[in-house]
Amino acid sequence: MSPLLPPFSSRNRRRALWALAGLVACGAGVSAQAQAQAAWPAAKPITLIVPFSAGGSVDVTGRLIAQKLGERLKQSVVIDNVAGAGGVIGMEKAAKAAPDGYTLVLGADSPAAIARLVNPAAVRYDTLKDLAPVGLVSTAPMVIVARPGLPANTLADVVRLAREKPGQLSYATSGVGTVLHLAMERVKEQSKTFMVHVPYRGGAQIVTDVIGNQVDLAVLISVTAAPHIQSKKLKGIALTDDHRMPSLPEVPTVAETAGFKGFGMVSWTGIFAPAHTPPAVVERLNRELAEVLRMDEVRAKLVDGGAAPGKGSAADFTRFVQAESARYAAIVKAANIKE
Repeated sequence: MSPLLPPFSSRNRRRALWALAGLVACGAGVSAQAQAQAAWPAAKPITLIVPFSAGGSVDVTGRLIAQKLGERLKQSVVIDNVAGAGGVIGMEKAAKAAPDGYTLVLGADSPAAIARLVNPAAVRYDTLKDLAPVGLVSTAPMVIVARPGLPANTLADVVRLAREKPGQLSYATSGVGTVLHLAMERVKEQSKTFMVHVPYRGGAQIVTDVIGNQVDLAVLISVTAAPHIQSKKLKGIALTDDHRMPSLPEVPTVAETAGFKGFGMVSWTGIFAPAHTPPAVVERLNRELAEVLRMDEVRAKLVDGGAAPGKGSAADFTRFVQAESARYAAIVKAANIKE
């Protein structure tokens, strides 16, 4: 009687052994990965890249979050200041890091969602493809301020002056393609006015020059603007957020001015991990970040700095970044902003 199966030749036997070895290796790899995920974050300290110099507002926020996050994770979270190119170098370093949960970045609006729109040749990462959003850390309004001698006390006054003298009013921001720049370009677009942009490298010199009547207007982060408005050294024209600030109750929002209904823009920061970081790690980070942002001490320090604590899931933050990126893209295109 002929056999029901062909003879199991030595050649077939070798193929079977190779296939079995492959399955075992694959299983071992999956097992090792699962063990690594299960061990996270016990293996080593976590690095939180802050893509700006030490001492700035983003760095202060990063150190506050790192300390509290480390306490909850029972693992050190070490700050790595990687400054340069307006935050782009630090973001790129994070995008290229191993997706193992041990490298994070505190991204901000400009390098995370604007820089690539303004200078695509110099920005070699796509935030929504090369990084995984973990959670929104903070939002902060921006403030349009005016020099003491400018004959304008409200945004309506500024619009009137800009229409009477096209191109004669100047406004300062901390650089081309920053969220501050885009906020004022949106004001110009909605009011159909033309004002000259004067980019600076930082807020301190802007304040000096506006107080000295060398520049007509400026857009500043609220924490920078507030003390100078309170001391009457600068005029508070309008807040870019959709509601007033308790510390600046007399300064109206842009949206309160006729022709700007629905206007709302904020500066923001959020934590990102490299793309392909295990979802379980991202979700754990998000949960712990949420607990940190609910702490009274953390909330008080953020509010003192003019910011509001963030909230929401990793998916919520992803949708937020997508929406902000789309908004910024429309402004950059309309204003033809390039660097």
